[in-house]
Amino acid sequence: MTETEAALRTLAHNVRTARTRAGLSLDELGRRAKVSKGALVGLEKAQGNPNFATLVRLADTLGVSVSALLEGPAEGRVRVVSADAVMPLWTGAEGGEARLMLTTSGPAPVEVWRWKLRPGEEYPSHPHQSGVVETVSVTSGRMTLVVDGVEHPVEAGQTATFDGDAPHTYRGAGTETCHLIMTVHIPPGPASA
Repeated sequence: MTETEAALRTLAHNVRTARTRAGLSLDELGRRAKVSKGALVGLEKAQGNPNFATLVRLADTLGVSVSALLEGPAEGRVRVVSADAVMPLWTGAEGGEARLMLTTSGPAPVEVWRWKLRPGEEYPSHPHQSGVVETVSVTSGRMTLVVDGVEHPVEAGQTATFDGDAPHTYRGAGTETCHLIMTVHIPPGPASA
């Protein structure tokens, strides 16, 4: 079995388990997450290739983290993850990328992301479920964080936080590549109770 096939099987199992735990039919999950029933059936059969936006909508709807949908069982008390061992979940047209490094365990998990945005490159995100809080720490370069249509410049050494239930966009600014660490704080949901 290839690494991709194994990842799809893990995703299929985790989506089906979270959907069942939340008491949702395929129809209801599809309606709430704005994903077709056919796509969900394929996903739960480990077929297809869901995009990043679909994974985020499913995770939000199920009240779990994106990595809870992607990860297999924990292997020990401490987990060390190398950035080059994690495939990007988003790749921009200019070479930017977003990698979900890990998610903490517990009833209110935190996702830890590494982002790279080229100048002018942007990622628009749909609003998350109520209670989600995002924190963005720029380690080099500059970015523009747009929340609810309002632009906020964030430079190296600065951190911004906001409620993720509003439309938001991450945009590379300046002339050099922006590197940042983003955390997504997920409230306890129906699937994590």
